[in-house]
Amino acid sequence: MAELLDPRTVRRIADRIGLRPTKQRGQNFVVDANTVRRIVAKSGVGADDVVLEVGPGLGSLTLGLLETGARVTAIEIEDGLAAQLPHTVAELQPAAADRLAVVHADALDVTELPGPRPTMVVANLPYNVSVPVLLHLLETFPDWATGLVMVQLEVADRLVAGPGSKVYGVPSAKLAWYARAERVGTVPPSVFWPVPNVESGLVRLVRHDPPPTWASRQQVFAMVDAAFAQRRKMLRSALSGLFGSSAAASEAIIAAGLDPTARGEMLTVEEFARLAEQLG
Repeated sequence: MAELLDPRTVRRIADRIGLRPTKQRGQNFVVDANTVRRIVAKSGVGADDVVLEVGPGLGSLTLGLLETGARVTAIEIEDGLAAQLPHTVAELQPAAADRLAVVHADALDVTELPGPRPTMVVANLPYNVSVPVLLHLLETFPDWATGLVMVQLEVADRLVAGPGSKVYGVPSAKLAWYARAERVGTVPPSVFWPVPNVESGLVRLVRHDPPPTWASRQQVFAMVDAAFAQRRKMLRSALSGLFGSSAAASEAIIAAGLDPTARGEMLTVEEFARLAEQLG
């Protein structure tokens, strides 16, 4: 079995590159090999996969993914971490070094990747940008079919929420455009360094076709944003800005087969798409 990172090795590498984890970057590194192997097992990654990882940090999850025989393309924004990752892999799993590609960039700016196209995404997403990064990966790299992401537990609950849930909102509806999401586990704070003050959740993603609609994704997402901008408002009020008036919004909502007095939190992404079609 290949060598993974443990707390002592993590601290040694961090000291070597002068790393001081910051809340600004949402940096919390997994230091428990059993947790890494559990995440990798739940992801279903195999030797034929090309895994896209965002925020590899010191390489805990990267090494676990490489252990399966898969190729890994890792996007890392931090200079020191991006430079160190190939050295860590070469030291701990030298036979896997040629299966790692590091992209030194902000994941939100990345539109092209080196090497083969990713077949899946497996990542411990930085807490502060997890939703924008996930939506960007879904939009920009349409070839990957499945994924497993670790995010703050509260975010995990939002991603998997359905209409009518108290935490159903913009992330839930937009993610549903691209994929089915399911929470498949939790990760305690104790396996991270530094120890965060929240639990993390594991969310499995299975991509599906977007709803059948002649409205563009941008139009549908604009409808979602407007419906949740003032969450407690009825649709006819929340969408009055998009349609020009409350009366026009009511007319469009009825034409879409929906209730003008309903709230956005009750609508599926398919219903948001029907509404967007009324924009003309």
